[in-house]
Amino acid sequence: MIRIKGLYKDWKEFSLKNIDLEIKEGEYFVILGPTGAGKTLALEMIAGFHSPDKGEIWIGGQNLTDAPPEDRNIGFIYQDYSLFPHLDVKENVEFGLKLKKVSKDKIEEKTRDIMELLGISHLSHRQPSTLSGGEQQKVAIARAMVVNPRVLLLDEPLSALDSKTQDRLRDELKQLSEKQGLTMIHVTHDRVEAMALGDRIGVLMDGKLRQVGTPQQIFHRPLNEEIASFVGIDNIYEGESRIENGIARINLGELEIEAITGKEGKVKLCVRPEEITILRKGSRSSARNLFEGRVVRVSERYPLMKLTIDAGKEFQAVITKKSFLELNLKEGSRVYVSFKASSVHVL
Repeated sequence: MIRIKGLYKDWKEFSLKNIDLEIKEGEYFVILGPTGAGKTLALEMIAGFHSPDKGEIWIGGQNLTDAPPEDRNIGFIYQDYSLFPHLDVKENVEFGLKLKKVSKDKIEEKTRDIMELLGISHLSHRQPSTLSGGEQQKVAIARAMVVNPRVLLLDEPLSALDSKTQDRLRDELKQLSEKQGLTMIHVTHDRVEAMALGDRIGVLMDGKLRQVGTPQQIFHRPLNEEIASFVGIDNIYEGESRIENGIARINLGELEIEAITGKEGKVKLCVRPEEITILRKGSRSSARNLFEGRVVRVSERYPLMKLTIDAGKEFQAVITKKSFLELNLKEGSRVYVSFKASSVHVL
């Protein structure tokens, strides 16, 4: 559906540098990156709000690099909703159809259908100022979708909402994508959002597309240390790898970690915190990596507990509050850190 070739744009405090990307029809594609990475600029260039200094944008097999926004048939949703305050909900949703001079009967039919789909029919005559943030965002989505865009672009659409509303709208966006078969590009800095929504994810950092892959590839097999750190892998170490009987033994100095890799010599490796199991003395583990240590820090991140364990190297692990209480853990507790060789990713 979308093909971006060698896209370059120098823009104020950041720039995009030689972006190459293909997005499939019907795909929910997430652009994930920190603030200032150029995510919104990338989205606005696909929409036609800015022209690239170099490169091409193809949509539906057409080169639309220099085409104006109105010729691209793209819906755009900003994080601040941008609803018209003087129009009620129904009038906001109808707005794009009236611009296109669609017949009155067709406007009524399409507006009714999209509002029913999004569950906002009961809000028809309400003013935007009387709606909750989640309701406003649903109206913005309805207004963008009612004109049947071939691509829907979403710029941090959930960032202004409370966590409960974010969870609900994440589920609804995913269901909407699957029901409608709509190609969606969603930019965010939120790792949970990216993992929950993306069929594939592109990591954008410093204006460069650093890695594109499935959520599993991005979050468990990052290409380098910078991406690993950004996607929440706290356990990153340097060591010397040697292969013995098909298993890599990586010497970190204080301890040796076993991993499944063909790489030898100096390497960096990482282990996601949730891949680590915490055991008390007397428990059994079939994992190849098992190290005794001491809990040095505990922090609650409801509904999880984050532990820092000193086992020669410091390991960050996350467990449920229930497990934390059952294991009777506290700072100073002696524990074992356990993880599989397959959980170790060598960068």
